[in-house]
Amino acid sequence: MILETLVVGPLEANCYLVGCDRTRRGFIVDPGAEAQRILEAVERLELKVEYLFNTHGHVDHIAANAALQEATGAPIAVHEADGDLLEHPHPFWASLVGGIRPSSPDVLMADGDSFQVGDLTVRVMHTPGHSPGGVCLLVEDAIFTGDTLFASSIGRTDLPGGSMETLQESLRRLREEVPPETPVLPGHRGPSTMAHEIRANPYIQQL
Repeated sequence: MILETLVVGPLEANCYLVGCDRTRRGFIVDPGAEAQRILEAVERLELKVEYLFNTHGHVDHIAANAALQEATGAPIAVHEADGDLLEHPHPFWASLVGGIRPSSPDVLMADGDSFQVGDLTVRVMHTPGHSPGGVCLLVEDAIFTGDTLFASSIGRTDLPGGSMETLQESLRRLREEVPPETPVLPGHRGPSTMAHEIRANPYIQQL
């Protein structure tokens, strides 16, 4: 699996470029800003982008959606509960990342959906709590957790639509269903593993 991480935008979100080694078909997880830089990386990796996946609809994860959709022709996929956030980004939050062009989701994901990209299978886990439409994406032996789970921390729950109780249920599901050896690729900060999070993340330990 081809994997490159770009830290983009003033809120330093992780944007992931993922591709199939054999076919060079790929996808982008959370194109949060700096569209030209992302496109330059796509060209360097020689990827044909087939999907733009948003782990949720917050501005720092979607700001480059429209530009990348135009440049690549790839459909935007987001959970149905966050679809409206793409089309109507809140002006205040949008101002934090220098403004956002609205984008329209082409694919409304739901829990259990799967997408085939070359030899890679992308499986969707609905993990609300940080936002109503938060998802994690399981790809090969890794999981892209968006703002559901960070290394030794979690996403905030005090934004509109957030819920600590709901997020705790999502964390419990991750703990029970994702193998411990799975690499964790979060929406902010560095990578981790499920084993480390089960052992050291205070929000999982207290479940």
